[in-house]
Amino acid sequence: MPCPSSCPPGLLALMAPGLALMATFSLPSQAGDRRALPVEKPPGVKGRTLILLDVNTKSPVRIISENFLSLQLDPSIIHDGWLDFLSSRRLVTLARGLAPAFLRFAGKRTDFLQFHNVKNPAKSRGGPGPDYYLKNYEDARSLDKLYNFADCSGLHLIFALNALRRNPNNSWNSSNALSLLKYSASKKYNISWELGNEPNNYRTLIGRSVNGSQLGKDYTQLRSLLQLIRTYSRAHLYGPNIGRPRKNVIGFLEGFLKVAGGTVDAVTWQHYYIDGRVAKVTDFLKTRLLDTLSDQIRKIQTVVNTYTPGKKIWLEGVGMTSAGGMNNLSDSYAAGFLWLNTLGLLASQGIDVVVRHSFLDHGHNHLVDQNFNPLPDYWLSLLYKRLIGPKVLAIHVAGLQRKPRPGRVIRDKLRIYAHCTSYHNHNYVRGSITLYIINLHRSRKKIKLAGTLRDKIVHQYLLQPYGKDGLHSKSVQLNGQPLAMVDDGTLPELKPRPLRAGRTLVIPPLTMSFYVVKNVNALACRYR
Repeated sequence: MPCPSSCPPGLLALMAPGLALMATFSLPSQAGDRRALPVEKPPGVKGRTLILLDVNTKSPVRIISENFLSLQLDPSIIHDGWLDFLSSRRLVTLARGLAPAFLRFAGKRTDFLQFHNVKNPAKSRGGPGPDYYLKNYEDARSLDKLYNFADCSGLHLIFALNALRRNPNNSWNSSNALSLLKYSASKKYNISWELGNEPNNYRTLIGRSVNGSQLGKDYTQLRSLLQLIRTYSRAHLYGPNIGRPRKNVIGFLEGFLKVAGGTVDAVTWQHYYIDGRVAKVTDFLKTRLLDTLSDQIRKIQTVVNTYTPGKKIWLEGVGMTSAGGMNNLSDSYAAGFLWLNTLGLLASQGIDVVVRHSFLDHGHNHLVDQNFNPLPDYWLSLLYKRLIGPKVLAIHVAGLQRKPRPGRVIRDKLRIYAHCTSYHNHNYVRGSITLYIINLHRSRKKIKLAGTLRDKIVHQYLLQPYGKDGLHSKSVQLNGQPLAMVDDGTLPELKPRPLRAGRTLVIPPLTMSFYVVKNVNALACRYR
């Protein structure tokens, strides 16, 4: 099936930048009295220099996947049509901008979809029309459209199979999945696989539960099926895609890993920060909320390292809010603070991939709206892809901080992360470093680059809300210029603002920004 005219051949793996490392000004897990390091003011710096910043350029502290920032499509998008809209040139252009990445096709409706190998079910069965089938079935035509969209966009498709087709003894009934696998193999589709979505929540969803060890047996069964099909004998398999790691969910994961820890290629879980029905814009500025993910990472890593040491971990399904999000909030500029901090935190902790839910029009957590217009988190993700490489670097900071008040924890509102600059960005030579900074203060902050970063030319990419809506805005500006697509086949040029060597970085209040420090010749960043 041909791609839209904007998709040149061979582009599949060429479009990505890298991804995330994080190091914060002071670690969120630290509490109590955080005493300032003694700092002498360098000559020529007037007043209070809040931060002196250096980066360890000798070796990375983490190396994450080239596909670190990946995407999810929710099956709910198919209930009004045949997925023909995925052939849109504009949509392919937007998706290609975030390649290379995984495209996970999964969500709550995953476990209610059934596959039928027919191109037009309404005609072939003489039964209900297409709307009925698309609410209950994944037909061959829809699968073709989905795979072609991923292929043209340079994305690798991960397809989650229905885990709720059960035999009387509660074992997985794989007959329908086998039909889908055979059809995909006949088309030579390069797909990775999963089974189910948030299986620990099945009792709430349908009043029927599947425990971790049973799902482990089901995954083992799926692996056996894949090995019987030549096309998928070496296909990757991911799971179990559990929810928030509370006590009962941790038990579920332990049971799963005991049975199928060696079967999956990465262990996956989901995370949503706040209830979208009650969220307020000020919630996105709370450092306590930004730090909630750290505890989840620790819990997941403890279990994985106990049962399958060294196994990769993915956060596979992350959104700023649950319940589909909230209009003018989870799809606004303000939500970007959580999103960018999530990328930094996960990379610094060695989480290999993070899958954003959702790329397109699911509630209000998406990157692209129903009219195929990119939202603030899309532009933030595009900058990240263009500038950030997979090697994470350690940051060293010193400066003046407020004195802690008795009984009160001082949490950082200025978050700084560093990576090697993306090798895919040919505007910068290898050895350059990219910083990204979140300023949650309501005042500007100053950063003086020191050590290996001293007296280097810096390119600034400052992302701010555009228009009168402020933090609620659905439009953004880069270095003062509004961002918008040039046409359906062309993304805008992301132009930096060059800063003279040695200049103090001034970070405006309530903003997100990227700074490429050129020609550092960092040893950690010279080679892939």
